[in-house]
Amino acid sequence: MSATLSQNMLLAVPLAPLVGAIAAGLFGKQIGRKGAHWITCIGVAISLAISVQTLLAVIDGARFNATIYEWMNLGGLKMEIGFLVDGLTAMMMVVVTFVSLMVHIYTIGYMAEDPGYQRFFSYISLFTFSMLMLVMSNNFLQLFFGWEAVGLVSYLLIGFWFTRPTAIFANMKAFLVNRVGDFGFILGIGLIVAYGGTLNYGEAFAKGPEIAKLAFPGTEWMLITVTCICLFIGAMGKSAQFPLHVWLPDSMEGPTPISALIHAATMVTAGIFMVARMSPLFELSDTALSFVMVIGAITALFMGFLGIIQNDIKRVVAYSTLSQLGYMTVALGASAYSVAVFHLMTHAFFKALLFLGAGSVIIGMHHDQDIRNMGGLRKYMPITWITSLLGSLALIGTPFFAGFYSKDSIIEAVHASHLWGSGFAYFAVAAGVFVTAFYSFRMYFLVFHGEERFRHKPFPGEHDHHDDDHADDGHAHEPHIPHESPAVVTLPLIALAIPSVIIGFLTIGPMLYGEFFKGAIVVNAEAHPAMEELVKEFHGAVAMGIHSLTSLPLWLAIAGVVTAYVFYLVKPSIPAAIQARFGFIQRLLENKYYLDWINENVFARLARMTGTGLWKGGDEAVIDGAINGSARMMGGLAAIGRRLQTGYLYFYALVMIVGVIGLMTWQLWPFLLGSAGK
Repeated sequence: MSATLSQNMLLAVPLAPLVGAIAAGLFGKQIGRKGAHWITCIGVAISLAISVQTLLAVIDGARFNATIYEWMNLGGLKMEIGFLVDGLTAMMMVVVTFVSLMVHIYTIGYMAEDPGYQRFFSYISLFTFSMLMLVMSNNFLQLFFGWEAVGLVSYLLIGFWFTRPTAIFANMKAFLVNRVGDFGFILGIGLIVAYGGTLNYGEAFAKGPEIAKLAFPGTEWMLITVTCICLFIGAMGKSAQFPLHVWLPDSMEGPTPISALIHAATMVTAGIFMVARMSPLFELSDTALSFVMVIGAITALFMGFLGIIQNDIKRVVAYSTLSQLGYMTVALGASAYSVAVFHLMTHAFFKALLFLGAGSVIIGMHHDQDIRNMGGLRKYMPITWITSLLGSLALIGTPFFAGFYSKDSIIEAVHASHLWGSGFAYFAVAAGVFVTAFYSFRMYFLVFHGEERFRHKPFPGEHDHHDDDHADDGHAHEPHIPHESPAVVTLPLIALAIPSVIIGFLTIGPMLYGEFFKGAIVVNAEAHPAMEELVKEFHGAVAMGIHSLTSLPLWLAIAGVVTAYVFYLVKPSIPAAIQARFGFIQRLLENKYYLDWINENVFARLARMTGTGLWKGGDEAVIDGAINGSARMMGGLAAIGRRLQTGYLYFYALVMIVGVIGLMTWQLWPFLLGSAGK
């Protein structure tokens, strides 16, 4: 294969899903249900095929960085659409399109009876287009366009079932929280434009060292630190980092396929990708890197704790996503950008698998999502069981599975880091291994093993609001006996299970220790030697797996699995006793550290008070007062004018005489004053 990339072929990657989205959205009634899913699936399949071809060309050495369309030029500031394709972009293109295609196929079965079938396919294809525009951009303008487009479509998808008040609340919450992060993001871009004079990545990175010498006006802070932290605040919103994580668990109100798409390969990974792409800037500020690392560590550990007490199967996986995003962010802070992106890739496969597996369980359980009403499903849903087990093993970092190679690399990179906060971060990611294994296998054991609780449902009614998750395979089943999902659902599970097992083993060498990310990711090895330490210790994927048998993370993972087994299969009375003894911790976790309460009762009230003050004091008193006051003044002057217009000739003659006398007096007054002085 020639190591060249065609501009037209690259254009087809984002445009093919866009065409499908337009066709399904505007002409859904004309093309029907089959037409909608066929045209969108074909569009994403075309994108995937070209993305794979692009990845192979990039491996052969091909690169692409050019302007596709120049929108406008303002005083030398170019606003354009352009593509930058290197190892980082090519990997993201394949991951996004592959997971998206699996979600499209899965949706055919999961949403089969939903009245919004065509609309849903339009949304998920538009979502894919937005994410591809984001990852392929070579400038901040296009990056921001894709960034906001992903947020907008996620709003539409989370609130897809718009007749549910909970869905409307969830999508508004996601929208507002992301606006907070996006405000920081656009400030960061603004600082780059103001001091770098460009929107192009390459030009901005080249001016990074100059910007690093400047202080933020009026402060002693370094400008590059402020810029990077502002950019990262955008990532905190999109990638759901503490404390801007609160939107992500509530996004489970959307249909399961979009939960997989948002939380596996698209929206939540946008922030991780952005920071990795901005590595030439972040490398110039140790303070910004420490900030990133500490925020990631808090997210990784404390969001994992929340996963322990969840009973909704989708929410367990959602909090797992939060925790794993924290791991990626910690790696970014340790300057191990390639490790963060490597975990992004492996996580995309096994997390999409777990979400779609959860959806398959929901179908089999007739839309019941409470894991306390399940148990023993292994016998009834063998494909869902084995694929979910493989996904769980990958998630907890089982040796030789995909998640093992990326998670262990993160832990080692943090251990090798010397930045402020690395000690706490290492504790958080190490302790998070136990927590992850515990909540993952708590869910696994309660769903697939033990007593068949679905026959009597000890917690009925909690899932009633999910009854319009329309999906069935068209066959009659015993009313409350679970059943395996149709092939259109299980085939994507199998397709995702394969990379969840092998992709880490196959790619760790070139991605972390080869030149796959050369030119895309920049690391100052002298100041941040974490990756250099990993290179010295790496002796191949097999040796890494064997060495892990004596490492701390593996034994922590085993301890987590064993503890979950004892607590929920052998001695289920233990969790109840712990809950009774430490009820305050249970309440703290159930209330999600009271962050929602703080947001609703402090920040929301403060915002309402501020808004009311601006409305009453600013709008009504000042603006309306000025407008109404000027109107009243003009009305008064008009009233005086009306009194002068009597219509009588003698009155007008009198006014003329008085005016002439006044004019003569004004003209003669200086002369009279001069004569009096003499």
